[in-house]
Amino acid sequence: MQQGKAAYSHVVTVTGPGKTIYVAGQLARDLEGNIVGPGDMRAQMEQTFKNLDACLKAAGASWADVVKTNTFVTNYAEFAKCSDVRMRYIGVASPTSTTVQISRLAQPEAMVEIELIAVVN
Repeated sequence: MQQGKAAYSHVVTVTGPGKTIYVAGQLARDLEGNIVGPGDMRAQMEQTFKNLDACLKAAGASWADVVKTNTFVTNYAEFAKCSDVRMRYIGVASPTSTTVQISRLAQPEAMVEIELIAVVN
């Protein structure tokens, strides 16, 4: 990421008769429901974004349709080191974004959970 470039948008306006898609918080779970990469934020980010990608595709949406993400992390310093993972999927300054550090997630070995909203016109 270049110095001085925004990593997210502060405001996204949606107009028209679009279909709104709400994706519940996704963890770094594999197909069997196991957490991928315990203790490894990068591995968990990769799996979480794969899971989000599958959710978007199942709803007939793409990353270009995402207008808002909410991210919950157990270690913000580790999360910040993995911004390239997010940028690969979302790009620079696309959706509005909120990230909050919390003490733990519903599954104890999970380090990141991401939910999103997309609008398909």
